[in-house]
Amino acid sequence: MANTKINRTPSTSGSSTINTWSFWIKRSEITTAQNIYAAVVNAGNDFGIKFTNTDELEIRYWYSGAYQFRIITNRKFKDVSGWYNIVIIQNAGASTNTDRLQVWINGVRETSFGTTDFPTSGQGAAPINSTSAIQAIGYNGDNSSYFSGSMSHINFVDGTAYNPSYFGSTDSTTGEWKINVSPSVTYGTNGYFILKDGNTITDSSTNSNNFSL
Repeated sequence: MANTKINRTPSTSGSSTINTWSFWIKRSEITTAQNIYAAVVNAGNDFGIKFTNTDELEIRYWYSGAYQFRIITNRKFKDVSGWYNIVIIQNAGASTNTDRLQVWINGVRETSFGTTDFPTSGQGAAPINSTSAIQAIGYNGDNSSYFSGSMSHINFVDGTAYNPSYFGSTDSTTGEWKINVSPSVTYGTNGYFILKDGNTITDSSTNSNNFSL
């Protein structure tokens, strides 16, 4: 997807505190900062999911010159031959801080983080699902930090925290994590399912939240 950008701006606001993302991605380049998803109002108010230039996965909310929350995995994502299913679960109302922002890779929860500034209770990220924010896939919303590789079956659920078993399952024979091509989820106001069939940016959920290329 290098130098390809897809985006949409919601016409109706949704949740900024409870959401689920599921991406199936295959990297083709490492050691460069690459955005997977960004919700951007402006340079001083944005939320993002990205690979760092040292290949960790970072999730952060930046506002008014400071990180409001930020977590970075110790794990490095250097495989350019296989697919990763990355599921991010945001649940600001969870009683335990580490449950408010969860990372799952191929059905296994990530628990080792080098940066652990988890959200406080009830803390969301205002740009998510905001009518004032561009929702960008594969770049940072400002024509840079493009993702280099392939993406498929991108699901975003507005307002519900779903576990990874909705988006994949373990193959009983091979033990590998395999894709669920038709997740049974309620997508919510701004939810969508894109890149299901080839490179289509037409929403495959019932929402018609299509993206622009």
